[in-house]
Amino acid sequence: MPKETTKPVLQIGEPGPGVAKVDPILVADNVTRTFGGMTAVDVQHVEIPRGAITALIGPNGAGKTTFFNLLTGFDRPDSGAWVFDGQDLAGVPAYKVARKGMVRTFQLTKALGLLSVLENMRLGATKQSGEHFFGALFKSTWKKREADITDQAMELLARFKLDTKANDYAASLSGGQRKLLEMARALMTKPELVMLDEPMAGVNPALTQSLLGHILNLKTEGMTVLFVEHDMHMVRTIADWVIVMAEGNIVAEGYPDTVMNDPAVIDAYLGAHHDTDLGSLTGQLEVAQDIDPHLAHEIEEEIEEEAHHDGK
Repeated sequence: MPKETTKPVLQIGEPGPGVAKVDPILVADNVTRTFGGMTAVDVQHVEIPRGAITALIGPNGAGKTTFFNLLTGFDRPDSGAWVFDGQDLAGVPAYKVARKGMVRTFQLTKALGLLSVLENMRLGATKQSGEHFFGALFKSTWKKREADITDQAMELLARFKLDTKANDYAASLSGGQRKLLEMARALMTKPELVMLDEPMAGVNPALTQSLLGHILNLKTEGMTVLFVEHDMHMVRTIADWVIVMAEGNIVAEGYPDTVMNDPAVIDAYLGAHHDTDLGSLTGQLEVAQDIDPHLAHEIEEEIEEEAHHDGK
């Protein structure tokens, strides 16, 4: 008889936008950002559960990346406050946010192409005495720390199977390898919360499983993960909790196997395709590409079958 499994209890009360969590690591209130009169983010309240993998999903233009930028200090909000692990981070610059244990990666990787892979890793480390002018003048003040940083970097590169590329220029890496490098470099700060912006975008399918495994390992090692993703198969595979954004707002929250049936989620995704003919297979394909790549593949096969049949 198979062992019965139960879902982890992450929320207090019924799932819904802004639902309170048992032990949130990040809590944000009244966070807004406008651009030229257009509201990109208007999040009234959201909590990120500690020690879990949370997916932030929504149609293109929902405000997901902008919200990431605000929380991590890469952009300034019009209003709002957020607390990370008891620390007020509103208005704190990005480099200080990272030092406090909240790091992020980017949809378009930020590896420094003309530096080696190892040098990119070293840049991610904190508490480097050689960064200060007078400290840099005396090798004895930074030699031991640099050796420790190098050891830490090589351990991470080996874990991400990039150790053989340590002395190669970062520009020589494939898109998937740059994603791995950026994730590995983020871990140089020994973070509490890792925020990944579309970690699978542009990644060769051969590296997809490797990236999935690394994300799951972050949780195993006690870190919290918040990631933006469009691939619903990936979301269902690794996410413990799902938060849905649309037009800058949080419209739904819940477990991955139920949240996609939420009317607010369906309306959010269909609303992004208001000009689409949902009665046609091509219209259904357009929507499915946003919601479920596997469903999209089935619709593509059906379109091909119809085209083959019509061609006879």
